[in-house]
Amino acid sequence: MVDNAEFARESLERAHESSGGHEGNEGQHADLRRVAVMISVLAAGLALSELGEKASQNEYLTHHVALSDDWAFYQARTIRGNVYGLEVSLLESLPGAADNPAILKKIATAKAQIARMDDDPVGGGRKQLMEKTKIQTEERDHAFHLYHQYEMVVGALQIAIVLASVSIVTRIRSLTLGAAILGGVALVYGVLVKTGII
Repeated sequence: MVDNAEFARESLERAHESSGGHEGNEGQHADLRRVAVMISVLAAGLALSELGEKASQNEYLTHHVALSDDWAFYQARTIRGNVYGLEVSLLESLPGAADNPAILKKIATAKAQIARMDDDPVGGGRKQLMEKTKIQTEERDHAFHLYHQYEMVVGALQIAIVLASVSIVTRIRSLTLGAAILGGVALVYGVLVKTGII
């Protein structure tokens, strides 16, 4: 009889421990589900940030190429203007150039071409190209700035995902908390970058 009572008492204790352990497992499963959802949110933020990063990188490269083209065109206009300037000097140095209407006409045409190389609202003179390159430079630099901002967001989100993943394996809650804080700050920073506040 004593053995049966002892057996019953042990069975009750085991059942109580099992139910307590089961409740603990449910709590652990809930924690794991929350971390999994957090990782999913961080991964979605990472994907969107990478899209922003790539878009900024493409915009930077587009402006950089356009800027290079504009500078090459500017240099070509400068060279052509110098050639016309040499033509004017050569024609003016010819004997009797001041009295020859054909030479005077060529000199006037060359001087008009020099003026057109410097300022041509229709074809893009050096003055217009200089203004255009200033705008392209600002847009390129802004895109480069955004690219670096998104790069920081992407890096922080990647670290947050790693911390959250490690927290699942190690069950260290401080890693989960660190991942949540780092990921949250990175997501907010990404939104600020996207909206142009930063």
